[in-house]
Amino acid sequence: MTKRTALISGANRGIGAAIARRLDADGWNLSLGMRTPTRPDWDTDARCHLFRYDAEACSEEAWVAEAVAVFGQIDAIVPSAGIMTPGTIIEATDEEIDTLMAVNLKAPRRMAKAAWTELERSERGRIAILASLSGKRVKSAGSGLYSVSKFAVVALAHALRQAGWDKGIRATAICPGLVNTEMAHAISQLPHDQMSDPDAIANAVALILDMPDNSSVAEFHVNCVREEVF
Repeated sequence: MTKRTALISGANRGIGAAIARRLDADGWNLSLGMRTPTRPDWDTDARCHLFRYDAEACSEEAWVAEAVAVFGQIDAIVPSAGIMTPGTIIEATDEEIDTLMAVNLKAPRRMAKAAWTELERSERGRIAILASLSGKRVKSAGSGLYSVSKFAVVALAHALRQAGWDKGIRATAICPGLVNTEMAHAISQLPHDQMSDPDAIANAVALILDMPDNSSVAEFHVNCVREEVF
């Protein structure tokens, strides 16, 4: 059976790095998008393709072309790169909103568009977009700005799911709460060991990418604290 190929953005740290490590262990070919391409220590025989990727640089078509040249196909994309700008929606400047939308929303959309033909050709194309529980509820005034961008990301996942359904493409919004990463450390006082582990999110992504067409998961919610719904 031909090995499947996945593109992962934000693969140099946090959740993206954990997903890359897990999919490598599962036998995927990987093309890793990073601001500063650095070969992971687990990639001892240099199996991974590395691409210098900046979510604001509009380089998704070039990335897809390189990955196809190396592996011959693309079966899944995992847009994991994202930024968090704390603040209320009233305090936010237009520039902050534009930057959040450029990185969190527009870049994953371009990534999906660039890979779309290959995902169709795969006949079981998969898209797992790193959204957030902040895309399901606005938990505080200070998280309002970030939530606006992540609500849009959840909608993007649903829009891609609708657009690709008849072509065998399945899209999922991965919605974690606080995960033990540098981003969460900067915004929360919760002890790090009480946050969700990045490997747990990676395990969920691996499972979702393996789900058959008739068992689609539209959203996957993960939380480390008790809330009324999530």
